[in-house]
Amino acid sequence: MDLGQISNAIGSVLEVLVAVCGAFVLAFWLAIIIWTWRDIRARSRDVFAAVLALVLVAIFPLVGLMLYLLLRPKETLAEAYDRALEEEALLRGIEEQLVCPNCNRVVEKAWQFCAYCHTQVKKGCPSCGQLLELGWTLCPYCGNPANVPKVRSQQELPPPGVVNPPAPRPGELSVTDLPVVE
Repeated sequence: MDLGQISNAIGSVLEVLVAVCGAFVLAFWLAIIIWTWRDIRARSRDVFAAVLALVLVAIFPLVGLMLYLLLRPKETLAEAYDRALEEEALLRGIEEQLVCPNCNRVVEKAWQFCAYCHTQVKKGCPSCGQLLELGWTLCPYCGNPANVPKVRSQQELPPPGVVNPPAPRPGELSVTDLPVVE
């Protein structure tokens, strides 16, 4: 082999290597442009920011990509949406809890009085007995006024002049429990 053939062979190999490296660099450049476009569209709906990021990465590929990675929004739109849903669910759960107006402790929905400070948190409907909010003036269950006490019928009332003795406390004897002495 003479020197001319060797230089032609080396030149051909170098041309192939330069073409392969050029194709690789071009493919890498296009890949980071496409990745930047897709990433910014997933993180922002601002068209100006998307075009600016795309131009920055297209003109200065590696430096532009590093700047974009530093300045891009931290979360995607889908992540922001999921976070907003979680916050809304937590707030709804907090709002649904009934709190005692006196001691600010959480009370159960079925409680009429606070178990901690004994403050009335709900009232019973005089007609149907359902628990109502204190400010309600109409029972949503039976439709009767909620602030008027239930009127007892004549059968429930004791005869005139008879006074009902107070109910005994637990563990005490009532008047009816005492033996009758004649």
